[in-house]
Amino acid sequence: MKRISLRARCAFILVGYFGANALAVNEWTEFYNNTRSLGMGGAGIAITSDETSLFRNPANLGSIRDFYGTILDPELEASKNFTNQVSSGSTSKAFDISEIKNSLDSNRGTYYHGKAQLTPSFVRRNFGFGLIYKNEVSAEMNTAGTQMDTKYQSDMGAIMGTDLRLFDGRIKIGGSAKIINRIEVNNSTLSTSGALDLASIASEGTAIAFDGGLLLQAPLEMLPTIGAVVHDVGGTTFDKKDGVRMSTTSRPETVKQSIDVAATLFPIHGNGIRSVWTLEYSDLANSRNDTDSAKRMHAGLEINYHDLLFVRAGYNQRYYTAGFEIASEHFQWQIATYGEEIGTADTPREDRRYNTKFSLRF
Repeated sequence: MKRISLRARCAFILVGYFGANALAVNEWTEFYNNTRSLGMGGAGIAITSDETSLFRNPANLGSIRDFYGTILDPELEASKNFTNQVSSGSTSKAFDISEIKNSLDSNRGTYYHGKAQLTPSFVRRNFGFGLIYKNEVSAEMNTAGTQMDTKYQSDMGAIMGTDLRLFDGRIKIGGSAKIINRIEVNNSTLSTSGALDLASIASEGTAIAFDGGLLLQAPLEMLPTIGAVVHDVGGTTFDKKDGVRMSTTSRPETVKQSIDVAATLFPIHGNGIRSVWTLEYSDLANSRNDTDSAKRMHAGLEINYHDLLFVRAGYNQRYYTAGFEIASEHFQWQIATYGEEIGTADTPREDRRYNTKFSLRF
């Protein structure tokens, strides 16, 4: 029998390793994002002055004009294969990994993404409280049909935020505290022939997390604003309580502290017409250890007509974004499309997504 040399063995091992991980995608999963921000290139930390300030930048609670909130605000996000799953009559199982496997088996080598989110929130100037329930999944099956790169998060939690206004609001300093229970699957080589129920493949745990935000706004025309947010101060570890929704032997991955910065202008163009222009850079300290700087770049524009109609456009991680909103005092409907980078700097890959949100507000 012919012996295999050490060099050949090493080559086989490397080929096997990289082949098994060839599908590994590099999408950045965020705890929270919303339709307005996604339509504006994913930028949001220096523009928000509504209930979403709780999640994006608590310093913006100082910009709230009155008390209001959302009673019902379902948000749904989908890419092509998710849409195929829903149209085939499997809506209730669109986040079921076994069903996703069946859907991807006839679409091998293509990307599946879906998200459903509820964030009822109540805010007034300098204070806010909200709840969140989110299911998000991304998956891709290799061409052999033997493995799936699978990223799944189911979050349930509550958030409370406050801020301090200094110098008539020119400086705003905010903070928020969150309690989050998370069920997570993060497996780039999940076997399609094994068990795919969450009890077998997921991690579960609870964490207490903190964010801090800062806004500096100059008293000049167009209100030039600089914003910064520190997410997951000190890191967020899901070790506080397990077994809340299911029992597992492992905990979700620790979320490292990250820093986002932004600059924004708010020009007024005429009676009832104004706009927002913003640039944002994510993960300034590179907590994700990703060399693709394009993933950090976000730029957005919003044109506001009498607080009734909003048109949005932007740039997110190399790709265009667009959005539209119809709003009234108690009603809000938003739609957006954006491209998410799921590749690397050397081999970029776009996943085109569509997002919509409906809100009943008071």
